[in-house]
Amino acid sequence: MSRYPYRNPYEGLSETIGIKTVRDAGFRQHRFDTGAVRLNYVVGPDNGPPLVLLPAQMGTWESYQRVLVPLSRRLRVYAVDVRGHGTSSWTPGEYSWKHLGADMTAFLSEVVRSPAVIAGNSSGGLLALWCAANLPDQVAAAILEDAPVFSAEMPRFRDHDRFVYGGLRHLVDTLGDPHHRDLADYFRGLTLPVSETREKRVPDWFVSFLSRRVQAFQARHPGRPVDIPYFPLKLRLLLKCLSMYDVDFARAFVDGRFYEGLDHADALSHVSCPLLVLHGDWRRVPGRGLIGAMDDEDAARIRRLVPHSRYRKIKANHVIHMSRPRRYVEAVNTFLQEDVLGEFAGPVRPA
Repeated sequence: MSRYPYRNPYEGLSETIGIKTVRDAGFRQHRFDTGAVRLNYVVGPDNGPPLVLLPAQMGTWESYQRVLVPLSRRLRVYAVDVRGHGTSSWTPGEYSWKHLGADMTAFLSEVVRSPAVIAGNSSGGLLALWCAANLPDQVAAAILEDAPVFSAEMPRFRDHDRFVYGGLRHLVDTLGDPHHRDLADYFRGLTLPVSETREKRVPDWFVSFLSRRVQAFQARHPGRPVDIPYFPLKLRLLLKCLSMYDVDFARAFVDGRFYEGLDHADALSHVSCPLLVLHGDWRRVPGRGLIGAMDDEDAARIRRLVPHSRYRKIKANHVIHMSRPRRYVEAVNTFLQEDVLGEFAGPVRPA
């Protein structure tokens, strides 16, 4: 009998890769059993050194669909669903950097089996930082894509730059019951500040519309993650990811369990491999704090702690590889060419 109070209803779900360009490029889906969890991942053809992609919280490997093919032309690209996401295991009560770090230790040593470039977005970037600091023999280089370095540490995360913290708490409040949840409720009351005096709010009519569409899909496709093909890609992907997400992952950030195993400054001080920091848009709003992952002082502090690091500011939202795929591929390619792979990695051209 499982020691967890509930499990991922989609764990082990067998399905072919639905994105034709990714499938045609030779990517295949696999699962790896660490002994503690099963991790879902996709991997492309063996065209060069390994690159491991780690999505943001609430994201799955599919968030990388716009960059997988161009990156795979000169690299062997892996994209992983971390525990609590996609068709990987849900482990309520066991979410922390220590747990995710153990997963990646096993994945790198038993699946990748050679030093890899680790690239992560948001919380995936913090996991990439953990790997770079703790697994020097397995990590050839690390890429932090708009990772909340310093801003996602307590007490700053909860008490000062609390916009993201508030968003996670809202997620827990609306979707925290895994047995009874309407995905549309996540959008109910959701707001985004657009200035010091004005904010956008998701209208109630849209929440009701979304609820009807989600329930209709679930009635027609029982046992399948929510995937409504006529929705815009970002909304379609968000709903699918939410339907395959264990909200206890977010709850662990809210109640403090998650922080075990990662001190940001200490980890950076132990990074000896090449490091690229990609920094997206950010701003501050009084009363809400940082809207974004890190500010310019955070980025400067990273460079002070890791003097050999490279830094790229990209005008893009938080998920740079989705909103600016060409810029993301170009930045990764340049970094690999100049700092990591040299003559062994030819040019990687955006699709």
